[in-house]
Amino acid sequence: MPPRHQADVVRRARALLDRTITGHGVTVRITEVEAYGGIEDPASHAFTRTPRSEIMYGPAYRLYVYRSYGIHFCANVVTGPTEIGAAVLLRAGEVVEGHELARFRRGETPPERDVNLARGPGNLAQALGITLDDLGTDLLAAHDDRDFTGVRLGPEPRTRKRTSAGPRVGVSKAADVPWRFWLEGDPTVSAYKRSPRAPRPPQS
Repeated sequence: MPPRHQADVVRRARALLDRTITGHGVTVRITEVEAYGGIEDPASHAFTRTPRSEIMYGPAYRLYVYRSYGIHFCANVVTGPTEIGAAVLLRAGEVVEGHELARFRRGETPPERDVNLARGPGNLAQALGITLDDLGTDLLAAHDDRDFTGVRLGPEPRTRKRTSAGPRVGVSKAADVPWRFWLEGDPTVSAYKRSPRAPRPPQS
């Protein structure tokens, strides 16, 4: 991937860490993300342009939602630049507002297991109530807080905790690209699992 585009998607992915996202009455602090480089990244849905991935070629900070394995939804932030199709998958987070609603959506998870409410991309989208109805949402649009019921990103934090990087989870192509980023030591970060279809990692 050309350095200018690689640096851009990585920078925007890291910038989402420790930022909040609010969805339908629940707010989550983002603790883990994965970057995907669009037309220059064979692991990205936008590597081949299809009707499903069309939203990824548009303006930045739109919400890209897809159904994974026909079971749950995954939420992604389109990062641009336009026509590159880069986006960042929201992999995990900590519920900071709307715990009762998040527990209900996740199946009445007991309070002592709140660490798992948004741990993993499917759980995160479910806790936020994100579905295909939210596809294309402008995450930075201004809203009247009294009437807001959709999905939006909160402001960037003034300071961020230490972060780590590693290979992306479950991808069979470009499996060793270290574009998964997370907050060090945060208990909500999901476990790494390499795709069984991915080639063996290079020997050191």
